[in-house]
Amino acid sequence: MTITKTEYYYPKMADIVKAGRTVQEVVESTPVLKNMNLSVKYDANIRLKREDLQMVRSYKIRGAYNKIAGLSKEQLQKGIVCASAGNHAQGVAYSCKKLGCSGVIYMPETTPRQKIKQVKMFGGEYVEVILTGDTFDDASNKALADAEEHGKTFIHPFDDPKIIEGQGTIGLEILQDCPDPIDYIIVPIGGGGLASGLGAWIKEFSPQTKIIGVEPEGAPSMKTAFEKKENVSLESIDRFVDGAAVQKVGDLTWRICEKVLDDVVVIPEGLICSTILSLYNEDAIVAEPAGALSIAALELISDQIKGKNVVCILSGSNNDITRMEEIKERSLLYEGLKHYFIVRFPQRSGALKEFVNDVLDQGDDITHFEYYKKHSREKGPAVIGIEVRQPEDLKRLQERMAERNFVFEYLNDKTDLFQFIV
Repeated sequence: MTITKTEYYYPKMADIVKAGRTVQEVVESTPVLKNMNLSVKYDANIRLKREDLQMVRSYKIRGAYNKIAGLSKEQLQKGIVCASAGNHAQGVAYSCKKLGCSGVIYMPETTPRQKIKQVKMFGGEYVEVILTGDTFDDASNKALADAEEHGKTFIHPFDDPKIIEGQGTIGLEILQDCPDPIDYIIVPIGGGGLASGLGAWIKEFSPQTKIIGVEPEGAPSMKTAFEKKENVSLESIDRFVDGAAVQKVGDLTWRICEKVLDDVVVIPEGLICSTILSLYNEDAIVAEPAGALSIAALELISDQIKGKNVVCILSGSNNDITRMEEIKERSLLYEGLKHYFIVRFPQRSGALKEFVNDVLDQGDDITHFEYYKKHSREKGPAVIGIEVRQPEDLKRLQERMAERNFVFEYLNDKTDLFQFIV
């Protein structure tokens, strides 16, 4: 099924049911589990749709398999091609091996080795991985050129009816498995395929349910399209939430989302990081940044959901362990517990000892220190990172530095300087 830009597409319920039968071959009907910690915290009945428990650890297998399984024998023989830096690639690779067709997957050269290894493992001898460029757009351009030159089928990560219908099967499962009427469903948005398919099903069979789309603050492409009433491409984005950081949502998906979403909320990346850590420490759940988006949103809509039945889509768990230090850092900064300064120390013996003894309070911890000594100057600058126990401790820390004549400059709110440290 090919949709031109001038046509308007909306998922048919029969096609989502058909997709449900198709994807049964490869997906788990993942549980919708009540989470006690979140339910108590927000005084609501919070359930998590655990798509992190899929074979490829994300929901992306649904759309990828539904699309590839629907190709003709001739299309399968010619092979398929896609571009992805993560979960879509794994879903495509698994589908290729299952269906016995060859696939070429273009990934940015910056893709973590763990994700490349997983793609190769799921695809085996049926998949070739080609690393190219620094961004998803670079990889996508190569993939599209390959598809056109060799007559292969390009498997879009979100803007395709079969992809949308495959992701819509999550909505079907939620309504089957939830015993009570659902007041809110919170769904992460990258390109919009999941929100479109799930939203169409829910609005058809549970129209009273409010559907809240969630995007990272650094890549609010759907929110921007809603506000401008036009699907525009963002000039730049923060790629930290890599599974949901796109410059432009799908032309098909944003029109569907206009119909089915009740609101789109943007979430600070720091709050997402705090949510990842909480899920791990309190529930032993490993969530990738995009996977934690819907749960992070609870903090921002807490007043709306009190006493309500809420389902959050935990969309994936492909988190690279090497990112945990950055995740912790971003969380501490967001919580107001980590602060960076340039402090100009007098170049005399005992200055640093005085700072530690008289400026730092009990519980304050120096976590970063770089000192630049220059003999021709009276004062030498040091970049210092200090972790405090409570956000309000910052004011008292700054007061003690001023009282003891330590000249300092606060860096957290100076973006140009701060980016060189964090």
